Amino acid sequence: MDEGGSRLRRRVSVRKRARPSPGEPRQERAEEPGAGSRRRRTAEAQPLQSNDSDEDMFGDYDSFAENSFLAHVDDAGRQCMQDCERGKHAAGLGTEGLRGEGGATAAGGFAEWETDEPVRSRSRREDASAQRGTLEDVPSSQALYFGNVENSPAGVGNQRPEERGWEASSLDTPNEEFPRNSVEQHQQPDDASSEVRRGSEENRRKSLKEHLKSAMTGNARAQTPVFSRTKQLKETLLSEEISVAKKTMESSSDDLGPFYSLPSKVRDLYVQFKGIEKLYEWQHTCLTLNSVQERKNLIYSLPTSGGKTLVAEILMLQELLCRRRDVLMILPYVAIVQEKISGLSSFGIELGFFVEEYAGSKGKFPPIKRREKKSLYIATIEKGHSLVNSLIETGRIGSLGLVVVDELHMIGEGSRGAILEMTLAKILYTSKTTQIIGMSATLNNVEDLQEFLQAECYTSQFRPVELKEYLKINDAIYEVDNKAENGMTFSRLLNCQYSDTLKKMDPDHLVALVTEVIPNYSCLVFCPTKKNCENVAEMICKFLSKEYLKHREKEKHELIKNLKSISGGNVCPILKRTIPFGVAYHHSGLTSDEKRLLEEAYSTGALCLFTCTSTLAAGVNLPARRVILRAPYVAKEFLKRSQYKQMIGRAGRAGIDSVGESVLILQEKDKQQVSELISRPLENCYSHLVQEFTKGIQTLFLSLIGLKIATNLDDICHFMGGTLFGVQQKILLKEKSLREITVEWLRYLTEKGLLQKDVVDKPKDESFHITKLGRASFKGTIDLAYCDILYRDLKKGLEGLVLESLLHLIYLTTPYDMASQCVPDWMIYFRQFSQLSPAEQNVAALLGVSENFIGKKASGQAIKKKVDKDIVNRLYLSFVLYTLLKETNIWSVSEKFNMPRGYIQSLLAGAASFSSCVLHFCEELEEFWVYRALLVELTKKLTYCVKAELIPLMEVTGVLEGRAKQLYNAGYKSLIHLANANPEVLIRTVDHLSRRQAKQIVSSAKMLLHEKAEALQEEVEELLRLPSDFPSVEASSTEKA
Repeated sequence: MDEGGSRLRRRVSVRKRARPSPGEPRQERAEEPGAGSRRRRTAEAQPLQSNDSDEDMFGDYDSFAENSFLAHVDDAGRQCMQDCERGKHAAGLGTEGLRGEGGATAAGGFAEWETDEPVRSRSRREDASAQRGTLEDVPSSQALYFGNVENSPAGVGNQRPEERGWEASSLDTPNEEFPRNSVEQHQQPDDASSEVRRGSEENRRKSLKEHLKSAMTGNARAQTPVFSRTKQLKETLLSEEISVAKKTMESSSDDLGPFYSLPSKVRDLYVQFKGIEKLYEWQHTCLTLNSVQERKNLIYSLPTSGGKTLVAEILMLQELLCRRRDVLMILPYVAIVQEKISGLSSFGIELGFFVEEYAGSKGKFPPIKRREKKSLYIATIEKGHSLVNSLIETGRIGSLGLVVVDELHMIGEGSRGAILEMTLAKILYTSKTTQIIGMSATLNNVEDLQEFLQAECYTSQFRPVELKEYLKINDAIYEVDNKAENGMTFSRLLNCQYSDTLKKMDPDHLVALVTEVIPNYSCLVFCPTKKNCENVAEMICKFLSKEYLKHREKEKHELIKNLKSISGGNVCPILKRTIPFGVAYHHSGLTSDEKRLLEEAYSTGALCLFTCTSTLAAGVNLPARRVILRAPYVAKEFLKRSQYKQMIGRAGRAGIDSVGESVLILQEKDKQQVSELISRPLENCYSHLVQEFTKGIQTLFLSLIGLKIATNLDDICHFMGGTLFGVQQKILLKEKSLREITVEWLRYLTEKGLLQKDVVDKPKDESFHITKLGRASFKGTIDLAYCDILYRDLKKGLEGLVLESLLHLIYLTTPYDMASQCVPDWMIYFRQFSQLSPAEQNVAALLGVSENFIGKKASGQAIKKKVDKDIVNRLYLSFVLYTLLKETNIWSVSEKFNMPRGYIQSLLAGAASFSSCVLHFCEELEEFWVYRALLVELTKKLTYCVKAELIPLMEVTGVLEGRAKQLYNAGYKSLIHLANANPEVLIRTVDHLSRRQAKQIVSSAKMLLHEKAEALQEEVEELLRLPSDFPSVEASSTEKA
């Protein structure tokens, strides 16, 4: 039976089997005495083979395919044969005793049974366990059939009731032995009774074998319940692999499990969804670092396109699936957040975790506490900070197992860097179990960041495609060579035959440079300004031959049709002229829908040339064979080394190009600066915590005291010492100490009415508490430069809030920072003002802006009466938003106000986000109760800015207005429709929808639907759960006594 049981366990096991090397002896696992259930045995973690770096990480992996019913029948048959053999042996002993020595020998036969009983009892226990394990793994209809056979009145082999009872007791009570006194006192059976018993034993053995052989017939006749056995086995495989991976991670072993401590299904999903079949060697090395295995904080830095994100994703999946804790991923831009949400939703559906978006006005604070499934929060820098604050406030920061920060170098960039620094500092201070992983392509002073994050560091210069850097001066092209004296060596003269007209139009030989590459390969041309992008795109198309029109002509024609359909029949005239040549511009003046379509066309090769601004380098991944920098400037500022590295990093597409090229065009006057640019190290990251004081140190102190992380001076100083600013204080602070800076800003916040000192006996023990206004400001993440202005505006609005239209509410939620940068067109302003209704003019009057004032500004007359410029500018932007909400057509509003449509969309997104902040601000102040319900609806309107019926579709990540209209017209009118859609059907029914986009839309819809269902289930359970403070009977009795 031991051999049969071992075979059974090897067949049913779903774990990866260790494969010993040719020279290594095979090790068999010793069986424990005593019968454990089959399920418990398969759940035990076996040692897993570590993967050598040269070995394919996606090698063979054993499955559950061998787990067939025939195997069970075969093993069960062997088991019964062994039972029969034991029975024969026992019967032989009994018969021999009867024939030879009469009664005495019969008693001796029973004595023999007693002597061997411990061994026999153990064998029976193992046989019974294996038999039960066999039945647990057969299909349900077969398990029912076996159960009926065992429980049938006739029994197996038509046993007598006494015999069935004895047999049952031997199986069901395996630890029970025959009492010695009962054996000694047992009377000798006569010959007749022995013969009857022996015959019955033989009949029972024969009939049991026959019943086992007829099991297939019984299964065919039995009605099988309708469920997917394959799906059940796959789920069993996944759950057991996760269990094994979890045990492996908790142990000190170096074994990595099927796929870096993750189930093999993760490996299969990467092949299916992303086409990744093997990791780069550096990725394997990074994932097997001791610091990673020990869950230490880690910073890793590689050139652009090196594959950093995949390492982060594997670490996130380990945390979600194996350690069962939530994960936060912080990304710099909304577009990248949405791209990542779309990419990982499919993994969440397959592996059983939620992917939640925290960007713009989306995100719930605090996040929903899940019952079983864990959450991957993907957030922008600002939303990530708010999320961490809410987790600290509710005491749930410990549930966050891992925080991943992409583009870590942004910690040294202005107010967004200050917010990122605050977020990480709070995590370090409040949770010792949360791991932090930071990655970047452009880091220099890594030592400061290591000290701040208490992290290990891994760096590599790996690039999947070789990058060659060139400089172009006049007609000559030089290759960047650090070994050369002046940093470059002559490469070649540009071979171009230009006419006089072309020389005037294209003095930098851009046409010659791009035609060496396109249309068979892709090319990016980075330009200093948005206008320059458009001009260069048109100029290049003027001099391209008509042969370029034939290249993928049908796809380009479809692209133009698609651009028209998502824009209500509108298309940019420049794009209409350039797209037929495979050329397009790409900058912030485009709408999100337009960008998405152009990026998709570029990725598929329909477009071969983008003229773009530097933001593309930091945004979505769009690599090219050749990258050309039109000039070493971004707007009017000279390029930074980090910007240059990011731009040229887009050169070379892994798996497509054998080499990537970058060409920087420069004039003689810039030669010295460019020489320094290509040779100097990357810029250092320095803290902006104090420099950006209203969004930095003031906000930090307010939240520290509001969240009770640190409430007295000593604790706040101690916290500051652990920030990046604290690490760099010797460099950044010249005149004042860190403590003096802290005291100074605490005094300022107290004077502003955001903090209040507690009354204490000793001055050195002074502590603070937050005021109502301070709490509202930090809860709403309001820039402290504007918090008192916002309070004043909302207070004034209560005196005469105009609700006949949305204009007054829109004004209150128009972002202050965008208003300060606005330059109104006074003629357009006057025209729009004159078209206002009486109620809308009343709003302007309440704000102190008159039609007479706007008229004088439009005609250029002098104005004696002073009017607040910020209020005037803010009202102008309110007109733009108000018109957009009424018309919901960004093209008509763009034309009406002479503004780029991309800017209007950014204004709309900013207003939606600020409206959400104002809502949280009002929730903390009882006097503003009236605004709460109003702002909930306004925030939704600003977020989607479409007709009400399209809003459910636009909740799905990646579905914008144009796509939502297409889906609605195709009959997909709700989230449930999309979640249950077939991607192949979507492709056929919705115009210009790629297979990849269709799959992402369906996955995102499923994820969102699951999230909503889980939230409702959570709410139901919360309502039905008995409160923890429910008064008990004992408590009531005690009170009465």
